[in-house]
Amino acid sequence: MTDESVSSEDGGSRFSLIVSLLIVAVFALMWWLNRSSPDGAWALAYTIAEVTLVSVVIWQVCDPFADAAQWVGQKFRLPGSVRGATLDAIASSMPELFSGIFFVVIAISAAKDLNPGDTAAAGEAILKAGAEGFGSTIATCAGSAVYNMILIPAFCAMVISFVRPERPTIDVDDEVISRDGIWFLCCEILLIMFLFQNQMMWWMGIVLLIVYGVYIAQLYFDAMQYRVKMDAINAYLSQNGADGNVRDIVAAVREQGVRVTANFAMKAQDEFRDPNRTGDDEEERTDSAGVFFGYFHIPLNGLTTCLVLLGATLLAASACYFLVEATIRTAEILKVPAFFVAVILAAAASSVPDTFLAIAAARRGDDSGAVSNAFGSNIFDICICLAIPLLVNSWLTGWEPVSLLQDGKPIAGLVGLRILLVVLTVVNLGIMWHNRQITRKKAFIMCGLYAVFVAYAVLGSLGILF
Repeated sequence: MTDESVSSEDGGSRFSLIVSLLIVAVFALMWWLNRSSPDGAWALAYTIAEVTLVSVVIWQVCDPFADAAQWVGQKFRLPGSVRGATLDAIASSMPELFSGIFFVVIAISAAKDLNPGDTAAAGEAILKAGAEGFGSTIATCAGSAVYNMILIPAFCAMVISFVRPERPTIDVDDEVISRDGIWFLCCEILLIMFLFQNQMMWWMGIVLLIVYGVYIAQLYFDAMQYRVKMDAINAYLSQNGADGNVRDIVAAVREQGVRVTANFAMKAQDEFRDPNRTGDDEEERTDSAGVFFGYFHIPLNGLTTCLVLLGATLLAASACYFLVEATIRTAEILKVPAFFVAVILAAAASSVPDTFLAIAAARRGDDSGAVSNAFGSNIFDICICLAIPLLVNSWLTGWEPVSLLQDGKPIAGLVGLRILLVVLTVVNLGIMWHNRQITRKKAFIMCGLYAVFVAYAVLGSLGILF
């Protein structure tokens, strides 16, 4: 597919706009049919159309946020793998954070109105509702983690296999797997240890926040090392010219105690020749935030960047409120636990920004940024998007523990989710580690893994699985 087929002359994505307008039209039709149908025959179709529309809104809101975050990363000279694991990950994980908070707040708010005259019954109802809301939060974050970990790299590999025939694979740096992949696995193990308890305490949220702080500290150290390497290479090139032999560059900076690889030196040399490129991922520097499918642009500076980040955050929060309400209504229509609806529907809808961010990074040649964004988003989901709703729940319930039991048994679907998370993570990391590449064939295998996850959610909602 050529760029002309999807973009207009001013850079806007015509294809995305047309598809989104069709989604709006379908939503309007479903809304009218549902409103005019007294028996609610169109209720499910309407809620699914609403979730689809909300996912488009989330995507468009997170696009300018991601551009502004990228501007910040380039301003502070962050390498692509670090920027992907932090700024891009935070930009694309805002929906999971706000969805988790709203699942808890909406559930507890509804419970407060059930027994206004009975304090004991009201307190018990609030605790139960809070537990159910947090269960949906767990499902959304876990489902999003599986989506990010499996489908996003797979989609990137499929797209690249067609649009980049000279290098039709996603090449994964050792650093991405050994740092971000292992960090995600460790965070996942910590979460599973918490989930194997009968209840979660407020202090567990603090632990998760501390873990994320340590992760950010390591990324900060890596970013500082990156700057040292770039400064050493730039100093050498300034004195000796930009056309020197890569081996000579590596040897010269090593004499200064700075160790770099030949590949790193080559990329730094390319950036020195063309200052308008970032070097780490060979992408054009970001100087504006695209709005409304790229048809409008906001010039970025210190002030406008802050305004874009703040405005996008508020709009994302509003969209996630409707996403949570639609998820709850879908569960009521299907008469299944909200847990199973959230683990697929809410998780997939909230992961739309991650998908487009990663594919865009891969098309720019930033394979490491594409994969590290997926892992970074998952780490953010576990450490932040679960920790903050847990603390909000604890605060609203008087710092009472959040029960992971329903009628004396674990929340429906929680046991299977614990096992699947570990198994799918290990298998997926193994696929990426093999030759450090994701090919089209591997992408199809990874899609098969996600199909297993979806089958688990469907069968679990029917009461067939634990």
